[in-house]
Parts: sequence; structure tokens; C-alpha cells
Amino acid sequence: MKAMHLSAALVAAMLTGVAPAGAQTIVDQWSSVQAPPAPELKKVKVDPKTTAFLVLDLISQICNKPGCIAMLPKVAKFLDEARAHNMPVVYSEIPGRDAKDILPQVAPKSGEPIVAFRADKFITTDLEKILKDRGVTTVIVVGVAAEGAVLYTSSHAAFIGLKVVVPVDGMSSATPFGEQATAWALTNAPGVAPATTLTRFDMIEW
Repeated sequence: MKAMHLSAALVAAMLTGVAPAGAQTIVDQWSSVQAPPAPELKKVKVDPKTTAFLVLDLISQICNKPGCIAMLPKVAKFLDEARAHNMPVVYSEIPGRDAKDILPQVAPKSGEPIVAFRADKFITTDLEKILKDRGVTTVIVVGVAAEGAVLYTSSHAAFIGLKVVVPVDGMSSATPFGEQATAWALTNAPGVAPATTLTRFDMIEW
């Protein structure tokens, strides 16, 4: 009898669009949700002939928080290594900005392409063509915001069949939760997680 009453309540809720008393949404549960275990960071060996380094939105108007500024030396160091290995480097910015807005520590060299869109840098840009023309099968993605350009561009790359490497010390958000949520999504989202490796710059081998 109790089960019948419960079923009737659920049916009524479906028909009326009103949740049964006591039902909770994730917003109601927000403060009680425990963070899952941290994802594993893995060593990764890259082939510079088939890998591109994507440097996303490291412009003065966005990369101006302590966390983003602190990661610039690591990005700059890896840029030097990537260029020394003749790895293609591709930059992005947001609409309305240009190359002079990219921070000087990580500024593009002559001939390095720059694409411009919002979070997903493949949308309305030539990024996919740029990568295909260079024979790229793997992308290393860094930038800001973690939950914006890094997450959506990495996801799109995975969806079109590319392998994705994300150094967690090369992505930044205004809050630690933004970075945490991005790391979780990249290693758990269907269609993205199987193609994505989380790492650190010092765990990338040539």
C-alpha cells in the first residue's frame, strides 16, 4: 500500500510538474556535496611533429588574477621548449582584442596563428583547418579560463578525434573550484575523458 501511495505521488508530480515534498535538487544539496578524489596526473610523451600547443586567451584583460599571472613563467618555459622542438603553436583571443593584448611573457612569434572566439575556439574559426593542415593529432591546451576556453576547446578537440593533454599548472580560473570542476569534467565527461590526459608541465616528455 505504501508503495502504491509513493507511485501515485510520483505520477502526480510528473503530471503537475511539482516535485514531491522532500525532493531535493543539486542546488539544495550544494553545501553537503563532497568533492570526489583528485584525478591522477600522468606522464605523457608527445611527438612535436603531430602535436600542437594551444595557448588560449592569455591576454591582459583576462589573465590579471594572481593564479593566472603565477602560471605565466611555466607557460613561457614550455613555449620555448615547444618552439625548440618545432612544435606548432596556436594562440587565441576573444573578439575585439588583438595580438598586442597577449601578455608579453607569452607573446606569439611571427607566423604563429591566432584565432578569436569565445569559449570554444573551434567555433567560427579556422582552428580545425590549421591543425589538420599541420598533421596534428594531439593538442596540449593551456590558458584561461579553465572552465571556459580550456574546457570547451579541449572538449571540442576530443569530439573531433584529437588526443588532448592538459597541464593543470597551465590552466587558471578566478576560483579554485573553477579549476577543480574543469579537471573533473575533462576526466569524467563522456566523449572527452577517454581522449584526455591531465598532467603537469614537468611530466611532459619529448
